[in-house]
Amino acid sequence: MAKKKKTTSETNEKTKKKKTKHKGDSAPAAQVTLLPPSTVGTYEDGAPFDEVQYLEAKLILKPDRFTSVQAFRDFGAIVKRTAENEGVGFVEHPELTMRPQIREIVFGDTPDFRLYNNAFILRRRVRYLDGFPVGEPEIVLKYRHPDERAATEMDVRPRIDGKCEIKFKAEALPLKDRSGGYRILYSHNCQFGLSQVSKGQGLDIGALAGIFPALRRLNITDNERILVVNEGIVEEVLLPLGTLDFGKGVLAKCDVSLWRTRGEHKSLVGEFAFQVKFDRREKVAEKPKRMAGVFYMSLQNQVEDWLALGVTKTAMVYRLKGNEPQSHE
Repeated sequence: MAKKKKTTSETNEKTKKKKTKHKGDSAPAAQVTLLPPSTVGTYEDGAPFDEVQYLEAKLILKPDRFTSVQAFRDFGAIVKRTAENEGVGFVEHPELTMRPQIREIVFGDTPDFRLYNNAFILRRRVRYLDGFPVGEPEIVLKYRHPDERAATEMDVRPRIDGKCEIKFKAEALPLKDRSGGYRILYSHNCQFGLSQVSKGQGLDIGALAGIFPALRRLNITDNERILVVNEGIVEEVLLPLGTLDFGKGVLAKCDVSLWRTRGEHKSLVGEFAFQVKFDRREKVAEKPKRMAGVFYMSLQNQVEDWLALGVTKTAMVYRLKGNEPQSHE
């Protein structure tokens, strides 16, 4: 019996269905590499665009299980077991049996959240040891956006007398509505120690637009104030878990953390993260990119009950008083 020939409309409908699958939808783990290609161009002064040199994969976690340091280690055991099952190397961090690290984090913004509403995040972080601050406060301005071109074109370089470090990351997160997939945010960061800013510059709102030319587009005036977002001072409890080995020399440090408010100790959110650094992503071999994707998807399945979907740590701080601002996250 002769096969029925497909009509043009049937063929077009089949083609349309094939095209409806979006990047980041659920897919076989072997097809996930988490690392898209580069964007090329220059900034206004002719400097070449910063390139993504970090892959940071995150799982945002419900905070209720993190009631002791043992819960951190229990999660680490799941990470280790998942790595072993997927053929990923894992070496435990020597601090895994020690006390967690403590860091204090505050976010700054205008009263109307103009920075965050325009994809900027301003953060100060201080590390504590045995109850006392060590080192100097670290200032970070980041522009985080799902569009890589937008993140790349945003020149976050500051005008300061001292030194700074630029970090451009591709951040993988689960899908907002279900586990088993991923989405990418591009985080273009500038960070420096507070001592790198001269005393004459300061960090008030008027000076910020001078330090960070990227903020001028927000029409910030000298009489506006930068406030601590929702009066929330965050205490981060972080435990290094170890190092993942995806092969071909691609190593990733991983850790698990809990964010809670200082004073009330209200638990906000947990996070597992691993990070890979590279010179050029085009030079990263396909196998480790694939192995990172396999591990990331597999771990999502193993800890599905732990996952807090559709949020980020920063978003939880901005939601502290119930009024969620606009977001590009």
